[in-house]
Amino acid sequence: MLGPVILAASRSDRMRRLVTAAPVTKQVVDRFIPGEGVDDIVPIIEDLTARGLQLTMDVVGEDITTPEQAYAARDAYLALIDRLALLNLGEKVEMSVKLSMFGQALDGGHELALANVRPVVEAAAAIGTTVTLDAEDHTTLDSMFAIHEELRKDFPQTGCVIQAYLFRTEADARRLAAAGSRVRLVKGAYKEPAEVAYQQKHEIDKAYVRVLRTLMEGEGYPMIGSHDPRLIAIAQELAHRAGRKLDEYEFQMLYGIRSEEHLRLAAEGHRMRVYTAYGTDWYGYFMRRLAEKPANLRFFLRSMVSKG
Repeated sequence: MLGPVILAASRSDRMRRLVTAAPVTKQVVDRFIPGEGVDDIVPIIEDLTARGLQLTMDVVGEDITTPEQAYAARDAYLALIDRLALLNLGEKVEMSVKLSMFGQALDGGHELALANVRPVVEAAAAIGTTVTLDAEDHTTLDSMFAIHEELRKDFPQTGCVIQAYLFRTEADARRLAAAGSRVRLVKGAYKEPAEVAYQQKHEIDKAYVRVLRTLMEGEGYPMIGSHDPRLIAIAQELAHRAGRKLDEYEFQMLYGIRSEEHLRLAAEGHRMRVYTAYGTDWYGYFMRRLAEKPANLRFFLRSMVSKG
């Protein structure tokens, strides 16, 4: 399987230098990450929302080594929220944040990440939107869930992400499928050991369906993070069986992947949210997109051969 190899490469400084120096890389990266700053991304936001889509915005950059970098990450999100307020798009655009970017891995990181993310959540609520805490590798999840629980005391609309490939996720889903919760379910895109996660695609897919059934039958608001046509069809069937209306769940897909499907689902009346990343520190995000789907890797390699 190429996915684990690519994920390992994402942690290699040598591979980072090689990929980022390749002349064709930026052209390919632009497919997934359409800008580096707020000014770059505003036209994308305006275009997608005009097409009937909603968005969740991710400022990329997880390799935080100092508190100052974590403060800068906080400020980048606050600048985005200020711009969304001017555009009157708070109801259509939310934020996704990785707590590692807010200093979670530093000394005293749990408290630092909570202190940094709280003003972002407060600012988002003030313009009528919210924040979803992205899941990262399994060693960070207890801290993420604790911060999620703390934030929900004042901002109950704060969402979180769970990953189907982890053994713990079925229990997490049962706990989270409560009234008022917002939970995005994804397959998972980090290299995890066999002791904590399913390794085979068919096992992950079956776990995804089990967890999704729990969320659909619960009282919260499920967010289906998948590009897999079969899982999308299963999600629609599970929603129907659970008696859910179209505004009681949503689909989420990545910017640059299956864009026509985004529009098709929105045209059918579904809530369709596009996960849109931007920023300069794009390497880790980009490599996970390659690892998730072989077609993404083939696209990148073909481009390097034809353009290099």
